[in-house]
Amino acid sequence: MKKLIKRIFLFSLVAIVLLFLIGRRLDWFSSSKQETGNRTTAPLGLQVKGMVINPASLDNRIITSGTVIPDESVEISSEASGKITAIYFNEGKKVKKGDLLLTINDAELQAQLKRLQFQETLLVEREFRQRILLEKEAVSQEVYDKALADLNTNRAEIMMVEAQIAKTMVKAPFDGVIGLRLVSEGSYITPNMRIASLVKIQPVKIEFSIPERYATEVKLGSKINFTIGNTNKYLAEVYAVEPIIDQSTRTLKLRALYPNTNLDVIPGSFASVELILKTYYEALSIPTEALLPMLGEQIVFLYKNGIAEPVEVETGIRTSSLIQVISGISANDTIITTGLLHLKKGMAVTLSELG
Repeated sequence: MKKLIKRIFLFSLVAIVLLFLIGRRLDWFSSSKQETGNRTTAPLGLQVKGMVINPASLDNRIITSGTVIPDESVEISSEASGKITAIYFNEGKKVKKGDLLLTINDAELQAQLKRLQFQETLLVEREFRQRILLEKEAVSQEVYDKALADLNTNRAEIMMVEAQIAKTMVKAPFDGVIGLRLVSEGSYITPNMRIASLVKIQPVKIEFSIPERYATEVKLGSKINFTIGNTNKYLAEVYAVEPIIDQSTRTLKLRALYPNTNLDVIPGSFASVELILKTYYEALSIPTEALLPMLGEQIVFLYKNGIAEPVEVETGIRTSSLIQVISGISANDTIITTGLLHLKKGMAVTLSELG
């Protein structure tokens, strides 16, 4: 009897333990299934960055290089040969048009002029006497004509000597700044010797070229921005366009004028030129990295309620960082800018950053 009771007790204990273990197993399975179900119904999606499209001004511009050149420039030289008697300019200083810069020994020419002037006095008196006698018919017309011709010839010779004397005086042809002189007082110069350079640096010109495809889009009066080194931008205006395209470079040469009021732009400098061809107001533009070429189409991905939706777009002008979109998107749309190669239509995405 005691053995039977003992066996019943052991069987009951074993049954209780088994029921307890089975219950724990069922609870674990139920909770695991619930967690798995939660993960499948609430996916996180691919993390991407986006940008809201807002209308803004967009400039169609050309970036090119140019050179600053003076408004006027000339190499000063003498028209006559001779010894320099005086130098009247200071190197690197401003001069006015007509200022005397240098003189050459003209003693011989001055002596010739004096002789001719003395002769003119005598010839004037002779012509006067012969004219009086002609009026009284005391001399022939031929005699008077000879006296008049001698007077006119002498006057012509005076003018020729005065012109030669003028060539011994070198004057500034325009307002400007004179450079370093290459001659000294007392030295002998000839017409092919350079004395100094004279440049007009107020205003200055910016010379640059653009590709021929833009030739019809540039007009007189177009504005350009240019920089010298890393300084601030300067504004100039196109005043001249070459009438022919350079066949070797397929470019069109232009010149713009800058007042250079403060003399802060030096001729000969390298200039980085920015020419604005046209400004598009209220343009829709996207970053260049947001456009995805695909099988002959241009695609952008829009973010709509956590889903990536591809749309085909038509593009316009391009800048270094932006592309104009003519059709396919609207203002206030949100485009996806990262992870484009991993995106598919209807794919779940999460915006990690919105620009």
